Amino acid sequence: ESRWPYLFGAIIVPSLVQVVILPFLPESPRYLLLEKHNTSKAEKAFQTFLGKADVSQEIEEVLAESRVQRNTKLVSILQLLRTRAARWQIATVVITMGCYQLCGLNAV
Repeated sequence: ESRWPYLFGAIIVPSLVQVVILPFLPESPRYLLLEKHNTSKAEKAFQTFLGKADVSQEIEEVLAESRVQRNTKLVSILQLLRTRAARWQIATVVITMGCYQLCGLNAV
């Protein structure tokens, strides 16, 4: 029992390693391109990750995927529940997750 504080303190080591290493890791090319709108840094990150000079095709794919996502209509929960095709799948997931919560499997 006297060693519990050491067990809780052991998390400090991986946390410090992460804090030291994180600034040296590159940003995600997708984040740089879509969120920061920085094409040059995104291109450089793609080149680093993929190891090739011409990454214009990958940049176009990310931009095309972004356009498709912007044009996708979001469905509300009520609309989803009213959809007859998805009703059985939703019921199955809700019942399964409810059983997991009630059976105590998470505690094991």
